[in-house]
Order: sequence, then structure tokens, then C-alpha cells
Amino acid sequence: MKKIVLLMMVCFGVLIAKDSTQKIEIGIDEKIGQTLPMNLEFFDEKGYQVTLKDIVKKPFILNFVYYRCPGICSPILTELTTIVNFHEMEIGKDYQIITISFDEREKPELAASKKENYMGLLNKKIPDESWKFLTGDSATIHTLTDAAGFMFKREGNDFLHAGTIIAVSPEGKIARYLYGTKYLPFDVKMAMTEASEGRTGPTIAKLLSYCYSYNPDGQRYVFDVTRVSGAVILFFAVVFVVYISVKPKKIQK
Repeated sequence: MKKIVLLMMVCFGVLIAKDSTQKIEIGIDEKIGQTLPMNLEFFDEKGYQVTLKDIVKKPFILNFVYYRCPGICSPILTELTTIVNFHEMEIGKDYQIITISFDEREKPELAASKKENYMGLLNKKIPDESWKFLTGDSATIHTLTDAAGFMFKREGNDFLHAGTIIAVSPEGKIARYLYGTKYLPFDVKMAMTEASEGRTGPTIAKLLSYCYSYNPDGQRYVFDVTRVSGAVILFFAVVFVVYISVKPKKIQK
């Protein structure tokens, strides 16, 4: 039995090792515990040049989008409005949100339009500084996205990219990543609590980034049948081997 358990650990260990050695071109290369360059200059939705350290006063939720995105960017921003509307934490008092476009072609006017749209989804008025919509030049954007481990790729006029929000301390220390387009209130609270205390926490629901891939034709994330099927088949194969090994053998008369 011990040999079988060891075999299972080796099998899954090989998969994890193989995955960890692959260079991430599109997705998230987690930088938990590392500090973002807070002196980078962006433009806010009013067209003013600001640095992150100038506008960040609280632990904050950082998310990268591009404002013309036809895919998961809008659901992520909509989910953030849900957090603002219904979460027990109070935006502006307990935390901030910093939304940054990773498309250098997008300008403050578009950021302002997007902010107006999402502010319209809120059921309460929030301080203007509590949720900022930023744009920037290519060098600045890539410096920050690289530091945050957010890897994306241009595909024509659009981009291939992952869906995540990042909990960051006021000093710029990355505390936790939350994946997907839906976030449990408890996970958000824990992430922001850790960020406020300068602590780090484990990634929640990272399986989403493994099970879903971007479909350039449909410009959306789809279930990766091949990848998940392979994992399921491997799992059941190991279970079958374990079952055969521990199953009592019939004594032949």
C-alpha cells in the first residue's frame, strides 16, 4: 500500500513539476510576497498623472483589464461592483480598488467612461478616490504587469489574458490572488485582511486557470476538455491501481 501511495505522489509530482517548469506566456506567474513598484506613473480617469503611492492609502484590490475587452474583463468589473454593494467591508474606509488598462492605446477619456458606467451599477455613492481607473504607456504597464506576474499577449486588436484580482498591501506587497470572475465574500475578506496586515495567503480557486483556456475565435474562456479529461483519466487510473492492489484476493479451493 505504501508503494502505491508513493506511486501516486510521484505521478502527480511529475505533473506539478512539469507545469511549474513551463514558461508562462499567458496567465499568472504568482509573485506572492513580492512588492510592486509603487512609484510608477499612470494617468487617472481625469487625465491627471499620478503614482500608485500617491493614490493608495489602504489595502487595495488590483485588477488588470482593457476597457474594450469583449470577454471576461466586464464580468470581473461587474463582480467588483457586487463586492462594493454587498460586502461587509466598506470601500474607501477598509480598502480601495485600482483598475488598470494594459492596453497602452486606451486613454483617460475611455477610462472615465468606463468608470461612469460601473459607478452607475452601485447602490451607494463612494469616494471618488476609492476606485480609480488608470491608463498608461507601454513601458509603465509592462513594468507593473511583470512585477505582478500578469502575463498577456496581443492578438490583433484584442488580447489573450487571464482573469484575476490581486490583494495588495498599502506598501505594494502582494498578499493573494483570486482567480476567475466570481469571488466568495469570505475569500475577499481574508485576502484584504492579509493585505492590511502585510501577510500573505494561499491562492484560492487556482484550478480555474488550469481548467479554462482562451478561445481566440470566440474571444472568451472555454472549458479545456482535453486538459481536464487527461487529469481525470489519470486520477481514475491511479484509483483503479490502488483498488486492485488492496482488494482481498479470493482463495481458490
